[in-house]
Formats: sequence, C-alpha cells, structure tokens
Amino acid sequence: MQQPKNTKYRKAHKGRIHGKAKGGSSLNFGAYGLKAITPGRVTAREIEAGRRAITRHMKRAGKVWIRIFPDVPVSTKPAEVRMGKGKGSPDYWVCRVKPGRMMFEVDGVPQKVAEEAFRLASAKLRVQTKVVRRLGDGG
Repeated sequence: MQQPKNTKYRKAHKGRIHGKAKGGSSLNFGAYGLKAITPGRVTAREIEAGRRAITRHMKRAGKVWIRIFPDVPVSTKPAEVRMGKGKGSPDYWVCRVKPGRMMFEVDGVPQKVAEEAFRLASAKLRVQTKVVRRLGDGG
C-alpha cells in the first residue's frame, strides 16, 4: 500500500472536499482512464485493490498508471476509549478526490478489456466513476 515517506505534520484535519478538480482531470498517459464524478476520500487499501483488479483483468498486458496518492493521515481512537484525552493516533492514509479527477489510466489493451477492468476497479472505490477514452481512439 502507498503512504508518504515523511510528512510535515503527523495528524491532519478532516476538512471538506468541495469544488471540481483543478488539475489531473485529463488523460495524460494512457488511452483509457477512470475518472471520479463524486467527491470522497479514497483509502490506500482501495487504491491498491483497484490496481490489483485492473492488472489481473488485463492479465498483466499493457500499462497502468495510478494518478492519485494517499497523502492525508486519518486518525482513530482505540475501541472502548472514553471521550477526551486528545486526538487518536494515525491509523490509515487517504487521498482526497474531487469530481473530475483522473484516478487510473491504462494503455496497450483493447477498449473492451480496459472498460471491464475499470468496471471491476470502480467496485472497489467509494467514489462514483466513469470511463473516459482518448478522442480518435475507437479500438
């Protein structure tokens, strides 16, 4: 699973995810992409599960790019602990995803294979997605 090597701060505020993606909303590497259409926090485990679903369906043919990185720590308190006594310790990492953000890209496989791989990967993610393809690529 992905996580930063080091961070400036150990714990982060929850924050809100509003607005559309400012960058990373177009295909830059592959011919097909999986784009988020709703906002949400995608965990490192979900990203890894999506990546595995894509590579397994493509039978390790072609190439996969992961365009998101989990850089926000989410802290939790242990079970059955009373209120107060400060914030919990970092538990897992998430990536804040805005609508329009390109999450995965693939190249080197037919369109049907790419679309089915993305359908399997989208079932692993907590944001709603759509499959996009490069213009003029009707393969």
